[in-house]
Amino acid sequence: MAAFAAITLLKPGTFLDQAWKLNMSAHEQMLPLGRVVGIPFIVLAVVLFLAGIGWFRRRYWGWVLGVSVIGINLAADVTHFFLGDRLKSGVGVVIASLLLFYMTREKVRGYFLEQYTSAQ
Repeated sequence: MAAFAAITLLKPGTFLDQAWKLNMSAHEQMLPLGRVVGIPFIVLAVVLFLAGIGWFRRRYWGWVLGVSVIGINLAADVTHFFLGDRLKSGVGVVIASLLLFYMTREKVRGYFLEQYTSAQ
């Protein structure tokens, strides 16, 4: 989705813009910013891609990156919640919190540390 957002913000007016109907307000807010927002979305897409690779290869850095991304997402959702977007942000807070709860359990963290410590 981050890559999709980057593509449609950097090159608006394609058939891909139709998907923005799901969140028209976000599109209206970001479209005038174009490259200013599109380029960070490319960076985000790369970070998420790397986190996925690290996660599936059972690398500790993948776990750290995944937890960091979800933590940043949680902080943004909490901020938006207090700025007034209660429903959407509230759902985001719940989902991100549950993901962080799962990802930071000793058994999950240990699954990645096991690979990390055996490599050293």
